[in-house]
Amino acid sequence: MKKLIFTVIFGCLFLLNSCGENQKTDIVDSGTYQGVAEKVEPGEREIYVRTSDDKLLELYFTDETALTKDGSSTTFDSLKEDGKVEVTVEKKGNKLVPISVKILN
Repeated sequence: MKKLIFTVIFGCLFLLNSCGENQKTDIVDSGTYQGVAEKVEPGEREIYVRTSDDKLLELYFTDETALTKDGSSTTFDSLKEDGKVEVTVEKKGNKLVPISVKILN
């Protein structure tokens, strides 16, 4: 019986841990940062950017977010995981709002 209870508890903990994104993200000051797009979520219009100083930025695009590549406007599907980007963000409370994202490669 103890083995069954332990198995059920362990299974529940595993499921809770695997649900959703449990990534530790950072809040930085407003400004421009370069880094790598670690994760790109097209359905959410969201990217996670790892900066050169090892901060992880979670950015949800708005209708006003400017996305460019080679100096021209581009679409969200141009963003690729592990691609280099330059992001300009505005800190609003505990949230970062991407003003512009430039695809560097």
